[in-house]
Amino acid sequence: MKEACGLFGTYGCDGAAQKAYLGLFALQHRGEESAGIVVSDDRKIRSRKGMGLLTDVIDADDFTELPGHMAIGHVRYSTTGSPKPQNVQPLVIEYSQGLVAVAHNGTLTNAYRLRRQYEARGSIFQTSTDSEVIVHLMADPEYLGKPDHVARCLAQLEGAFSFLIMTKRRLIAARDRHGFRPLSLGDLDGAPVVASETCAFDLLGARYVRDIEPGEMITIDERGVVSERFCPPDQVKKAHCIFEHIYFARPDSRIFGENCQLVRTRLGEILAREHPVDADVVMPLPDSGNPAALGFAHESGIPFQFGVIRNHYVGRTFIQPRSRSFSVRVKLNVIADIVRGKRVVVVDDSIVRGTTSRTRLGMLREAGATEIHLRISSPPIRHPCFFGIDFPTRTELVAAARTVEEVREFIGVDSLGYISVEGLLSAVSGAPCDYCTACFTGDYPCPVADPVEKLALERH
Repeated sequence: MKEACGLFGTYGCDGAAQKAYLGLFALQHRGEESAGIVVSDDRKIRSRKGMGLLTDVIDADDFTELPGHMAIGHVRYSTTGSPKPQNVQPLVIEYSQGLVAVAHNGTLTNAYRLRRQYEARGSIFQTSTDSEVIVHLMADPEYLGKPDHVARCLAQLEGAFSFLIMTKRRLIAARDRHGFRPLSLGDLDGAPVVASETCAFDLLGARYVRDIEPGEMITIDERGVVSERFCPPDQVKKAHCIFEHIYFARPDSRIFGENCQLVRTRLGEILAREHPVDADVVMPLPDSGNPAALGFAHESGIPFQFGVIRNHYVGRTFIQPRSRSFSVRVKLNVIADIVRGKRVVVVDDSIVRGTTSRTRLGMLREAGATEIHLRISSPPIRHPCFFGIDFPTRTELVAAARTVEEVREFIGVDSLGYISVEGLLSAVSGAPCDYCTACFTGDYPCPVADPVEKLALERH
């Protein structure tokens, strides 16, 4: 399961490239496919970007060639557009107003339609990612030269986006009218910083100021931080992605107003109340299941143990294994002395296709567990996501056409319990209507592109 991207930006500080590097380092979990940093010194825009982890793409020697007081950075997983070098962000594109750099987290649901319209008028796209659409809007004579130029362009976009847009002399940060993806504003010794997650602020020693609001655009330049709305308040309908709390964000980040670790622990407590079971030990599938497993153990009174250990040093260059089961064994190992002869509760954050879960839990059975009870801190995923998560089509989702009992049989456990949608929403402090749960319910908070069109764009 992959999330779209991580963003970081800063303005008005010495060594902006180094600051962006550290911010992206804290956000590496949001994208391991590619990384990039673009810097401006008010006269020239320079960039370093490429395929791979941040540490593969940029090293200390690069900083001397990236002078400037303003920078934006990006780490990426692809949800639209192929994993190719030309799709690596931030995109740097020249149009009539000069160079502009763009970093995007999310998925634009009307990108296919807009792209086809501009191509029919003779526009040439340099990439196959949906993010490039914003630059073509900015270059459109219908919006170009207007006082609220960028705001007018943002208002034409549908779906999920957190954008960082940088010119030679200003930095713009914007969040879609639903607030699907997180984006926060901080302060680093008087210099504004923007990041997808607050853990990036913590690494730099910056102070969290506030979240950028849904439908808000902030411009940072020599005037300071200026906020404006690109859509009327009555068009703002919050739909925060609940999976940021379940899985994607780092546990130490503050997302949509609250700490992820505390939310995930509450999910485990609620899960224990909704699906109690007699067992000898509670254990997570590391690492994303750790907080929920702690909450389940605390609420149920069943002892907590780390019975499955993750190998944290499996890099992207590890030789490709010959089978999925061997791939799982490379990453995870069961401590047989802990599970042998035990009734085990295994807590995980989600089940997508189900094949990996079946292999992982089969390892527990091989190690001698007498019973395996699987508890999931999200409801069954039955619908694809069109807002920045790489959830498969319905035919690939194990729960889309199966009952919970049929999923249990497929995975091969003694019992299976998912948290309810109501239980999930009770773990967060915001109003239930402020969160997107479409992947569970099929109730999309805004129109989505025709799936056939979306797939066509992905293959472009």
